[in-house]
Amino acid sequence: MIPIISFIGSSGSGKTSLLEKVVKELKKRGLKVAVIKHSHHDDLGFDKQGKDSYRYTQAGADVVVLSGTQEMAIMKKTGHDLSPQEISRLLDIDIDVILTEGFKNASTMKIEVHRRDIESGLLSNPKQLLAVVTDEPLNGITAPQFEFGKDNTLEIADLIEKWLDSQSREQIELYVNGEFVPMKPFVQDIIARAMEGMASSLKGVGEIKNIRFSMRRRR
Repeated sequence: MIPIISFIGSSGSGKTSLLEKVVKELKKRGLKVAVIKHSHHDDLGFDKQGKDSYRYTQAGADVVVLSGTQEMAIMKKTGHDLSPQEISRLLDIDIDVILTEGFKNASTMKIEVHRRDIESGLLSNPKQLLAVVTDEPLNGITAPQFEFGKDNTLEIADLIEKWLDSQSREQIELYVNGEFVPMKPFVQDIIARAMEGMASSLKGVGEIKNIRFSMRRRR
């Protein structure tokens, strides 16, 4: 699983501006960053009537991909509000960290922007708090507290890098028929060693940074 940190806070708290600055700083440090923004709207406005993509989805396509010379977009019918973990499965595996805006109820680590004139208390589970950016001291919070209104971008980026260093270097995930199958660490280690050994023996394979294996049986 790609490490995920959610930036949360009430509307107008300043979480978007903070996230933008942190993304720029992490990119300067050479990290590959993905950003997921959560929306409460059912229609995101990507697939409008009259567009070719609209015609394909109306025809019944489950996934429509728009590809250009510089960028691409994927439109997929989901049927429910996807979690950050589910969305991460759709992303390029060569990503160091996923930062989300929103998803306050997700089981991810959080950096919360707290404004006393907007919220009386924190939105996060204290156990999931990586840090708080606040305009008032908060008692009983063990996570680092950064002063709101002050540029704490470097310190927050340092904290994120430290947290990333504490995460497992080898991340093995197994999905069968689209459902996640949990595995104990020793099983993950066996699979990692076996896949790395087989891949490294193949002609033309250089330094292995990640391996993606997929098997599908035809109907």
